[in-house]
This record gives sequence, C-alpha cells and structure tokens, in this order.
Amino acid sequence: MELDVQQISKQYAQVQAIKQLSFGVQKGEIFALLGPNGAGKSSLIRMLSGFTQPDSGQIQVTINNNYYPSIPSHALGYLPEERGLYPEKSVLKNIVYFAQLNGVDKKVAIEQAKYWLERFDLLDRIDGQLKSLSKGNQQKVQLITAVIHQPSWVILDEPFSGLDPVNQEKVVQFLAELKTKGMTVILSAHQMAMVEKLADRMLLLNKGQCVFYGTLDAIRQQAIVSGVLTAKFSDTLNDKKVVSLLEHTSYQILDEHTLRIELSHHQALNEVLLILPQLGELVGLQSEKLDLHQLYLSAIAKHGAAINDK
Repeated sequence: MELDVQQISKQYAQVQAIKQLSFGVQKGEIFALLGPNGAGKSSLIRMLSGFTQPDSGQIQVTINNNYYPSIPSHALGYLPEERGLYPEKSVLKNIVYFAQLNGVDKKVAIEQAKYWLERFDLLDRIDGQLKSLSKGNQQKVQLITAVIHQPSWVILDEPFSGLDPVNQEKVVQFLAELKTKGMTVILSAHQMAMVEKLADRMLLLNKGQCVFYGTLDAIRQQAIVSGVLTAKFSDTLNDKKVVSLLEHTSYQILDEHTLRIELSHHQALNEVLLILPQLGELVGLQSEKLDLHQLYLSAIAKHGAAINDK
C-alpha cells in the first residue's frame, strides 16, 4: 500500500469524528470515500493532507521509498470543499497563479492550462473573468488548479458539486485521465452512480467508523443484503404460510400478490426458489443485484440501528 492507515482516531470536544479506522490506498487507483454528512470524511481528509493529526494511530505515506505521516504538500493536489479562486481575475491567471505556487514554470503552466481548458470545453473563456463563468464551469477551473502541477496524489472533496449530468460525465473522463497519468486519486462524493463508474475501491464511513471497505464486489460480499428477489403470485398470499416458510429470510409483502425478498451473499438462491412454489402459483419472478446506491442506503440504516442498540 502506498497509503497505510492504522487504527486512527480523532475527537473534537464531545464529538468522536473518527474511531479506530484502518484502511489502505494503492498506488495509481481511484479510491472513494463515501458516507452521509457528519460521517467523518472531511476529518479524515484533513488528516490525510496534513492539516490535522490523529489523536492516536498512524498514517504512513510511501513515496519513492520515503515515508511521511501525511501526504506531503509537494506531492498533493487538493480540491477543498470550500472553493478558493479569485473571481475578478481571468481564468488563465487563476490557473497559472496556482501552478506557480506549486513550482511550475509559467510557460509550462500556460501550456497545461490550455490543454485542460480544451478538455473541459473552456478554451474560448481563457481570458474571461472567472466570475463570468457559471458555477459549474468555475468548478471545472478549480479542478484544473488542483492538478495543474501534475501531483502524484490528488484529493478531491465533492468534485461533482454544482455540475449538470453532462459536465459530471466530463469530470468522470477527467478523473479517468488522471489515473492513466499515474496519479492516485482520493475522492469524496455523494453521487453513487459516478463513484460506481470510477472507483477501484471504496471506504464507506458512518459516525467515524468503517462500514464497508474494498471493491464493489467485495462490498457486496460484506453486505447483509446483496440482492433482491421479487415474486408475484396468481393467488392471494397466505400471511401465516409466508411467515412459516420464510422465517429465516428477510422479506416484505408489497401487496396481496407480491413478495419482495432480500438475499444475503451467503443465502442459497436455489433454497429460496424451492420455497416460493409452496406459497402459490408463480406468475412473475425478477432478480436484481443491489447497486452501490442501494447498498449504501441499506448499510447506513443497519449500521446506525446497530449503534443505537448498544
């Protein structure tokens, strides 16, 4: 692992922001941080980028056989949640200014600025004031400033914020290109469909704790519910019979003819399929895997309930 996080915790006054969290990020991957507001994502990002330190535990970043307690500033491109550009200055001046802050020669910065602006369909706005751009286009300029110096690490806090679906796709392409250039990308986002397209692996946080960690397939294996089976019957369902035959299965009676069954990864589908005909004549059967959005909602609900029960 290029980034190795071991048992870190962080507390602010009475709030436990991060609790004994461990995970790793591999070189050159896109790694997503997921979780509801207040889950601890921003606290974690601040520690990874060196703005704060953990109260306990250890962060180790390995770059060219050198070890650091956070991602060093010279190797980091950062898109903060609170944006920080200069609205009265031109698009080009904003980009070149941040490039030079990171040690990029002005001529190289201008070339790189033109390259990325063309990729984002903004080359014709290069000399316009930043404030003349829409919020979405300003967001794209902010993204460019985060990578203009070609860092080996990039942390992006809500990179899809303020973007319409067309421009969200442009950011997907942008992030994929960063990966091809060898950059390691950590992104925090709420747009599950975008994350599902992009992320090699992900970490789902809730109340400062790890809920899921790994690839999407690995997360499906960890999930209590990994798929859904919807069965429709010709006759009215007998509630007592359903309770008796499905006593060890999570289900919901949608209407008098329809049953929704939640499947766990360790539950044999064939066993459920053998039970269903005993409930009546089947006239419809549909199976689907849960997507990341559904897994996310289910996991957060169950994790929150488990914490409240303690």
